[in-house]
Parts: sequence; C-alpha cells; structure tokens
Amino acid sequence: MKRTLSLGLIAALLVVAAPALAQNAGQIASVKRGASCAGCNLFQGDFSGLEARGLNLSGARLRQADLSLSVMNRTRFSNTDMRDVEAYGGVFSGSNFSRANLTNASFVGAYLEGASFAGATLSGTNLSGAQLTRATGLTQGQLNQACGDESTVLPRGLRIPAC
Repeated sequence: MKRTLSLGLIAALLVVAAPALAQNAGQIASVKRGASCAGCNLFQGDFSGLEARGLNLSGARLRQADLSLSVMNRTRFSNTDMRDVEAYGGVFSGSNFSRANLTNASFVGAYLEGASFAGATLSGTNLSGAQLTRATGLTQGQLNQACGDESTVLPRGLRIPAC
C-alpha cells in the first residue's frame, strides 16, 4: 500500500510539473519580434534566420532551440540553458555566453568573434568551422570537452579535439 501511494504521488507530481517545462509560445513570439526576454522559457523555440541584436536572454531556457542562420550580435546569453541548441551558421559577434550551459550544442560554421565564454559549459559542443579568433574567456579545459575541425579558428595558443 505504501509503495502504491508513493508511485501515485510521484505520478501526480510529474503531471503537475509538466506544464512548467513546456515552452511559452507568447515569449517565443515576443523574442521573434526582437524583444528581450531574460529568464523566459524558450524551450525548442524556432529562431532560425532571426535578425536581432543586443537582446537580453540571460537566464532563459533555450534548450533544443533552433538558432540556425540567425544574426544575434551582442546578445546576452549568460546563465542560459542552451543544451542541444542548433546554431548552424549563426552570427553571434560580441555575444555573452558566460556561465551558459552549451552541452551538446552545435555551432558548426558559426561566427563568434568577440563572444565571451567565461565559465561556459562546452561539453560535447560542436565548433567545427566556427570563427572564434577574438573570443574571450575560453580555456583549454573547456575546449577539451568540445570538438571542432581543421577549419575551426581559435584564439592563439588554444586547440580543440577533432569531432
């Protein structure tokens, strides 16, 4: 009886918590119109091709979002959950990824000149063909957890394992 009650309680909690994890369509639409949205739930949002700069998305949940071919220069992504993000060919010059979780994100062919990565998690991040020459806050330890290719351009003295 006690085990059945515990399983029932767990199931009820999962049902109650599930809506909190879903994306917020209104917040996604707001960002697509160029509005900042710090702390917003942008889970699985499609921002491909978006052209907006100087947005504040600090602390947002962008997990599994599509930022492919977007131009988001000087955007604040600090403390953002960006796990599994697709950012193929995106342009993020001068953006702030400090303390962002970029686990398993794909920045293949992305332009990240002058972007800050201080304290960012890069475990499994694909930086093949990415331009990071003037990126700041990158450490060899972070890059050892990521991967790239011969066309990945890094700040002087840093290297990245092959994907």
